[in-house]
Amino acid sequence: MGTTPVSNLRQAWPRPSRPRPIVIIGAGGIVNDAHLPAYRLAEFPVAGIFDLDRGRADALAAKWGLTVFSSLAEAAAVKDAVFDLATPPAAHVDVLRALPEGSAVLIQKPMGRDLDEATRILELARARNLTAAVNFQLRFAPMMLALSDALERGLLGRLIDVEIHLNILTPWHLFPFLKGLPRVEIAVHSIHYFDFIRSLLGNPTGVYARTMGHPSSDMAQTRTSAILDFGDNVRCTLSINHDHDFGRRFQDSTFRFEGDQGGAVVKMGILLNYPQGEPDELWIAQKGGDWAQVPLQGGWFPHAFVGVMSNLQRFAAGEDPKLITAVADAWHTMAVVEACFASSAAPATPVPSNPKV
Repeated sequence: MGTTPVSNLRQAWPRPSRPRPIVIIGAGGIVNDAHLPAYRLAEFPVAGIFDLDRGRADALAAKWGLTVFSSLAEAAAVKDAVFDLATPPAAHVDVLRALPEGSAVLIQKPMGRDLDEATRILELARARNLTAAVNFQLRFAPMMLALSDALERGLLGRLIDVEIHLNILTPWHLFPFLKGLPRVEIAVHSIHYFDFIRSLLGNPTGVYARTMGHPSSDMAQTRTSAILDFGDNVRCTLSINHDHDFGRRFQDSTFRFEGDQGGAVVKMGILLNYPQGEPDELWIAQKGGDWAQVPLQGGWFPHAFVGVMSNLQRFAAGEDPKLITAVADAWHTMAVVEACFASSAAPATPVPSNPKV
């Protein structure tokens, strides 16, 4: 890659100078696997945790040395807290209503069950003066921060091609709350990719999508194909398959970004043999140069969760000028999701079957 620097690309978000106590609402698997490891890594104080299932909260509290709140009202009463809502989308509105006006809050994705509910959440956040962000933490993963930095420095030139290809085996049994939901794959998984693509290219003008289940799974959808329309000069495609149950050899988790002057490839390691995962990778090349691997300083889990919480706390303290995943921005990601489901439900363009002779 010639003399182009790849080792000094940004990979971490600055920490808040005075971290505020975090109150976690919800005690699901993602809290154990990502939220709490991230906060311990960053030395962020956790004031305690609440869950409607007291036994689940007690189990996490015992493992991590936490206080368990006996009610949502008790959790909401913690002074100067930042609230981390690790709750199902159906619960977001009720929890937000229970928090003090003016609170800082990080809302688990998706931002509601559909776009109408996302709109209600946005209106509620504005009415109650909440400093509210959505936990689209992929933007803060070390390899994605580095990629964004490379693009900002012009190392790839103008971004003209984005392709996301997943051929993996996802252990859906680890997410029992998804069973019975009408919207799964795009709403809770690929939503991260749509959000990250938006962070690079802005809002698409339209989408073409098909999302479906698999005979081996009782989930509503586990496979998705999508095209995002950014005009005539940008091609953007996603091919997502969570059901490749034929061994590791041809499983794949690759994100490819090409500009008119260079390219980048990301291997998303956490998705391979989840939740143990494999190391992430980021490779960058410029025209006329060799591919260079960027040494990474962490992974999506848990480091990205440090970043999104840091940005929220720093913005609330006046240390960051912008709340990166603010609900007003996240609403547009929800709009892309809604358009994908609408596209998937619409009939495809018919193929002519009778030649005119």
